[in-house]
Amino acid sequence: MRSGCLKSAIAAPSRLPFPERLHLIHSQLATLLTECRPDGVAVESLFHAVNVKSALQLGHARGVALLAATQAGVPIAEYSPMEINRAVVGYGRAEKTQVAHMVCLLLGLAEMPHPLDISDALAVAICHMHTLDHERAIARDTTGEALAATRAAGRGRGTSWRNFKVD
Repeated sequence: MRSGCLKSAIAAPSRLPFPERLHLIHSQLATLLTECRPDGVAVESLFHAVNVKSALQLGHARGVALLAATQAGVPIAEYSPMEINRAVVGYGRAEKTQVAHMVCLLLGLAEMPHPLDISDALAVAICHMHTLDHERAIARDTTGEALAATRAAGRGRGTSWRNFKVD
């Protein structure tokens, strides 16, 4: 990915009608995907919201993000909230603040990202990198030891944050 492609967040002002906010999210993501040319996009498979309206709106925004990635021809990986938490904290039912704290530690950030949505997004990225690293290890393993370890540990996604490296 090119340097300068990291942004804090795409924000769609709440004063805009909802369809216009979705359009803004889509167009900004499409621009970023074109400029940065990432190798992949990782998203949380489920969104949890306090009320139904929020859940539906988050679902629409997620759909717009998936559409932008698909149109850009970028592979998409999806991870459940438990997989993400397990990859970052080592515990699938970790609280949002625990995840944010571990994101800071793992990435060497001086302060916790705000809002927590930013640390959630970074956690998804950490989970994805951990998974890719694990899959590469299995692909390089000619003895079958890594595959056996994956089967013994379960699905192999996010088995421990301790194996994650930040280069």
